[in-house]
Amino acid sequence: MLDGPLSADLQAQFHDAVHPPEDRQPERLAAYWTSGHRADFALMMLDPDPAKVDAVHQSLMAPGIGRYIEATWSFVSMSEVSEYVPTIEEFKRRLVAGGEDFNSPAVAAKVAAYERRLPMMNQQRLQPDFPDWPTACFYPMNKSRVVGANWFTEPFSRRNAMMAEHAQSGMAFAGKVSQLISVGVGFDDWEWMVTLWGRNPQYLKEIVYKMRFDIASAKYAEFGPFYVGYKATANEILKHCKLA
Repeated sequence: MLDGPLSADLQAQFHDAVHPPEDRQPERLAAYWTSGHRADFALMMLDPDPAKVDAVHQSLMAPGIGRYIEATWSFVSMSEVSEYVPTIEEFKRRLVAGGEDFNSPAVAAKVAAYERRLPMMNQQRLQPDFPDWPTACFYPMNKSRVVGANWFTEPFSRRNAMMAEHAQSGMAFAGKVSQLISVGVGFDDWEWMVTLWGRNPQYLKEIVYKMRFDIASAKYAEFGPFYVGYKATANEILKHCKLA
């Protein structure tokens, strides 16, 4: 039972767990204090070596500081390039399906621009940077399997069209919200993890609300718990939680 701030040694142990030395630090690591009573802080980590990621958890739960930390929730997943990311030809077909002229210079320019961006976008999906933005939202999701709304029995062409509509909704928030979807199939209870970083917490609310109306979400999505956090260092988390 803790009846006051953590000792200097325990604060240092917490700091070293959240900010490991370079040789033990995952390639990507971000810390947040979180709103609400379900959790006080959250960490998000990415690295090709799963042991490096789990070592941060073990450092937090180690004797000493681990006495005062109760792990409440986690999600293990992998980054991927989604099967719904259009190829160059599919991108052109989408433009034409939207009413543009197949042979027009405008279509050619858009296709050329997409071809230049695609390798960079796929790299960002596989090895994403964490934007240095003040707020983030994390939530898991599944695709529905109920009768009449079983995502996995829909043909690829229909799923692809629904995901294209979903992506279009997200594009309206370019520069305001950055999104990462990682896959938990075979790793966790939920199939996907959605991470949204926002320049302003209101943008997180707005994008989630807007995308709820897309058919891929309105009919086929099931959501788990939402956690909202605000970027912080270990010392800032301790101060926010009145432990320093």
